[in-house]
Amino acid sequence: MNRLRAIEVFVAVAEKGSFAAAADELGMSRNMASRHVAELEAHLGARLLNRTTRSVSLSTIGASYLETARDVLVQLEAADRAAGLQRLAPRGRLALSAPMSFGVHHIAPHLPDFTRANPDVTVDLSLNDRLVDLVEEGFDVAIRISQLADSSLIARRIADVEMLCVASPGYLAASGTPDTPGDLAGHRVLTYSLANDGGIWRLKHADGRQASVRVTAAAFANNGDAIQAMALASAGIALQPDFLCHADLVAGRMVRVLPGWTAGRLGVHALYPGRLYVPLKVRSFIDWIVGLYRPTPPWRQFTEKKLGKSVLES
Repeated sequence: MNRLRAIEVFVAVAEKGSFAAAADELGMSRNMASRHVAELEAHLGARLLNRTTRSVSLSTIGASYLETARDVLVQLEAADRAAGLQRLAPRGRLALSAPMSFGVHHIAPHLPDFTRANPDVTVDLSLNDRLVDLVEEGFDVAIRISQLADSSLIARRIADVEMLCVASPGYLAASGTPDTPGDLAGHRVLTYSLANDGGIWRLKHADGRQASVRVTAAAFANNGDAIQAMALASAGIALQPDFLCHADLVAGRMVRVLPGWTAGRLGVHALYPGRLYVPLKVRSFIDWIVGLYRPTPPWRQFTEKKLGKSVLES
């Protein structure tokens, strides 16, 4: 039984007062209309209509059921209209997940531009460094900075992040400056506890050389801003994403350690579930954020302007 169609037929019969009139309105035969109502009554285990050879009238149960059935059809029609409007223009709540530091520094300050361009979209930004389950937790989009594992999610790469060794001038003045990756083993380092690197920093040089160094953490933190604060306070050498340390490098509050060496490049991706029937609010946000970060991310634009591209690549 098509239950929704049966409800629609029942309401039409009740309002028209006849199966024939309801059948004409709905574009079906009188027998088919009668069958829909009979199946609905069988499903409910109650008679909704009293039938005679000359008339159709509501039973007591049918009169009560009619009120609820009308509400169901009205709400369904409203839902259909709302869905149709969302295909025409971005609208509704956009649930967005992003890493804590990246979200604070490089998403939140730009979101007013997106919401001004899309006034019917309300962004609900959730900041957390853990990997959220988009489907289970109800997120429309998640920003992730990582090497992506295989997933049923759709990913769009929007920028790159370089992992740099940095320290404050005060720490280097007191503890010396490493000349080779192996020298890191004798220094205090600040470790991102969610990195899951086993205490080994794997570095790559621009000329292709690679090095793996076991380091001893002076402190752990599960947030990049916390590590940045400790590094600025001369607590040790940190391995930080360029989006987080660029301003302090430009201002001279931090110094790049082991120039030419990095811990590699990570992709900044926008992930969303499914490829069919992607809401316009999601497509609009993805297009907007890609345009924001390409061809050069905002943090690198600023740094290149202040320091020069050649200095950054050294």
